[in-house]
Amino acid sequence: MRILHTSDWHIGRTFHGHSTMNALADVLAALTEQVRENAVDVVVVAGDVFDSATPSGPAYTLLGDALVALHETGARVIVTSGNHDSAARLGFQARLLRDGIHVLTDPLAVGEPVIIADADGPVNFFGIPYLEPAIVRQHWPEGDAEGRQLRTQAQTMAHAMDLVRIGMGRHSGRSVAIAHCFAAGVDATVGLEREVRQGGLDVVPLSVFDGPDYVALGHIHGRQQISERVRYAGAPLHYSFGEQHKPRGSWLVDLDADGLAGVEWLELPVPRRLVTLTGPLEEILSEANIAEHVDDWVCAIYTDAAPQAEPMRRLRESFPFCAMVQHQPEVVAEERERSYSQRLRAAVTDAERIEAFLEHVRAGHGATETESRLIRAVLDDRVRAEALV
Repeated sequence: MRILHTSDWHIGRTFHGHSTMNALADVLAALTEQVRENAVDVVVVAGDVFDSATPSGPAYTLLGDALVALHETGARVIVTSGNHDSAARLGFQARLLRDGIHVLTDPLAVGEPVIIADADGPVNFFGIPYLEPAIVRQHWPEGDAEGRQLRTQAQTMAHAMDLVRIGMGRHSGRSVAIAHCFAAGVDATVGLEREVRQGGLDVVPLSVFDGPDYVALGHIHGRQQISERVRYAGAPLHYSFGEQHKPRGSWLVDLDADGLAGVEWLELPVPRRLVTLTGPLEEILSEANIAEHVDDWVCAIYTDAAPQAEPMRRLRESFPFCAMVQHQPEVVAEERERSYSQRLRAAVTDAERIEAFLEHVRAGHGATETESRLIRAVLDDRVRAEALV
């Protein structure tokens, strides 16, 4: 059996205020073509199908179109819910979907597999929706294996996997588990994945996933291999500049009669590259940079000593897809011993007062030579005007 493992579509997410719907539709079309070209039998989507618990109408349309297109390749499709999804909203249409598309959002059904057979017999797919302990512990008042109330993500996932192993005992054949969580040994993208952890308590140990022939995980947006049989596929689209160096794609998983036979990475196209340009603003706006990155999403980090006037406007004149600008001076002036108020009281002339103010608001950098000439000219004009009154 050939399985394609994908996750974290985040339909409806924006990128610095820009819609990603069209780009995601193109990427999912490419993924569908890969399913057809590689004769995939089952497509697994491991959670965070939507970016919001209240998706827009176009988001539902894109999901429906993607699921139908995948199904029309001849593949079966299995979808679970993630922490961004509303399990109720994602699951309400499960009974309305055509045969061969399975949306698994019920925690009480964790131990009951979707069974799909090939020439070597049945393969049992156990879908574990995202399990928020405070919400699902009511379903399992008995607690974990040691009788403790389910309070953390780690405890809840361990209990769910115990139910999966019980289900494996009841159903012969190979098995695949699908889950959405933060597993031990992975690095999240800073500021991107919504926190599932509380300190270190909610990191799920690798041993929790013992048993199945393959475990398809979602939640982490970068491709990661925790073990040969436990992996994250990551998101199919870049949703943050923190992800720009992480490849986009999915895992192509082969099972033979004995279990896991091989795993291959399938690269997906990137509709628009992400690039971070760092340096003085004039250097970022060089002809060479413009020629190379005019069609890219640009994050500009300019290192000039002082803030520049209208940097985003200037950048977008050359980089139409500049999405972010940050001022990070290359050399940060050390804090002076005297406070601003002390320097202001010590100033004798208006020029000294202006210099103290500029140093205060520009991280210790006073007026440039050109600015000093302009300040002197303005002050001289004021003196002459007052003399004529």
